[in-house]
Amino acid sequence: MSLGDQIAKNLPYLRRYARALTGSQATGDAFVRATLEAALADEQLKSSLEGGRVPLYRAFNKVWSSAYMDVPESEGETGHEGAAQDRLKSITPLNRQALLLTTLEDFSVEQAGEIMELETDQIESLVQEAVGEIDRESATSVLIIEDEPLISMQLEDLVTSLGHEVCGTAATRTQAQEVVAQKTPGLVLADIQLADGSSGLDAVDDILAIDSVPVIFITAYPERLLTGDRPEPTYLVTKPFQEQTVRAAISQALFFGSSRPLG
Repeated sequence: MSLGDQIAKNLPYLRRYARALTGSQATGDAFVRATLEAALADEQLKSSLEGGRVPLYRAFNKVWSSAYMDVPESEGETGHEGAAQDRLKSITPLNRQALLLTTLEDFSVEQAGEIMELETDQIESLVQEAVGEIDRESATSVLIIEDEPLISMQLEDLVTSLGHEVCGTAATRTQAQEVVAQKTPGLVLADIQLADGSSGLDAVDDILAIDSVPVIFITAYPERLLTGDRPEPTYLVTKPFQEQTVRAAISQALFFGSSRPLG
């Protein structure tokens, strides 16, 4: 496989990580683009990318780390985008990076350490700090749109263990509409393909037409939403998932309070 093909294969997942880290599709893609431009300008860096995902994410981390503190708070941004970036500036991003790398991106602690250029025990400490931050998130009501009963039950247990309440579960678009008619959720966890052939995307659109709420898509087919052809979900978890991954996504979604990918 050529270097170009290898990067292309990993690029959708790097873009997902960048969006989750920044809370913005536009900002995340800008950092990914800067990473690729840096690689084109540096033969040694370009050669290192032949090592696969770890060096690609390490190159991204160098760009992110060097630019992050120099970016003016919410410069040129207003409304939801500006508010999200201001909130992001209020915390040290290292713990979120460590958690996202070891959960959403499924790197080992050792690989995350290589990417962030930190020792293993430092990564473990950052992850624990991030978990503590998740536990301090304000409780909210959650709607679960999932047609597989066992997965729905697993998500219910996870949500309640985090201190949130489940306002309802739905296996179809119609059932989701019925739940929302009674109470608008503060967070939505949604599959894409539902029991009666209806779409979780349509069910989410119904909800967002009523109110602005954060949405996390949980799907076995992430590539269908990572095409670059349309605004993509900021929060996307791949099945089969680890519970820690969902925890990370919930923390990010509640932190930004977004009903849509920014930018």
